[in-house]
Amino acid sequence: MIVQTPALHPPADAANAVNAANATDTSTPPAAGALTSRRVAARRNRAALWFLAPACVMTLVYVLYPIASTIYLSFFNWDGMTAPQFVGLANYAELLHAPAFYTALKNNLAWLLMFLLAPPMGLAIALYLNQKVRGMRVIKALFFAPFVLSGVVVGLIFSWFYDPSFGLLSLLLGHGIPVLGDARYVTFGIIFAALWPQTAYCMILFLTGLTAINNDQVEAARMEGAKGWSMLRYVILPQLRPTTFMAFVVSIIGALRSFDLISVMSSGGPYESSTVLAYYAYDQAIKYYRQGYSAAIAVTLFAIMLVYIVYQLRRMLRAER
Repeated sequence: MIVQTPALHPPADAANAVNAANATDTSTPPAAGALTSRRVAARRNRAALWFLAPACVMTLVYVLYPIASTIYLSFFNWDGMTAPQFVGLANYAELLHAPAFYTALKNNLAWLLMFLLAPPMGLAIALYLNQKVRGMRVIKALFFAPFVLSGVVVGLIFSWFYDPSFGLLSLLLGHGIPVLGDARYVTFGIIFAALWPQTAYCMILFLTGLTAINNDQVEAARMEGAKGWSMLRYVILPQLRPTTFMAFVVSIIGALRSFDLISVMSSGGPYESSTVLAYYAYDQAIKYYRQGYSAAIAVTLFAIMLVYIVYQLRRMLRAER
């Protein structure tokens, strides 16, 4: 006869004590947990640095080093072949007494003022194209076409357009006008050609910004009776402020560094009447082998652009606050 012995169960208090002891033994100490989190954070920081390293190296090599090298070179007289000779501020002093410098500066100012028309025109076209109308994609493609053309192609098109013998302008007016051969008209003719692709670029920026408009605010404004100019001024434009800022900054930088159309359409002529600072620097460096003087022109142009960019950035930050 088999006698079944009853199972022995430990008291409840003893079992709880054993479980608590086991839990205490298997849990991670607070110091070890903090150390593990620091290791994870350090690993993430190292990964972020590795991802940023290529961009930082590219910026250092292709942006910061050329800027520093150009500033350094502007204090030397160098033809690109012989040893550079330190001349201090002589290049800048010569620049301030050169009539061509003031002609280029005046033309840059004309480019700047006329390029300010590109963002408003781009906004008007974008508002027109931002409609759900049949065939609108074809119209968008036509307005987008100037942006994908290179500056050389645009320059050739408008050179043919302005040609006084067979150009379209002479056919429209009934007689030829030497736009690119007259010092009174050449700068404005080139700027008009440059406004064509620049307006298309601003149009693309505003079309992108219009896709991010809050439709709830637009519908609420319509229910309140807003329409037309009041809708544009108080509802649409405030939401397009970052896009507007970008459009104006890009347009002004493009006006100050204009080069390709001038090189193709007039080569700075006639008699340097259409030259700008960027082309003046190129002309001195390539044609006359004056690398130091060209660097001084480039530094002056960079300083003008930097002053404007810093001013606009401070203005934008103040508006956001």
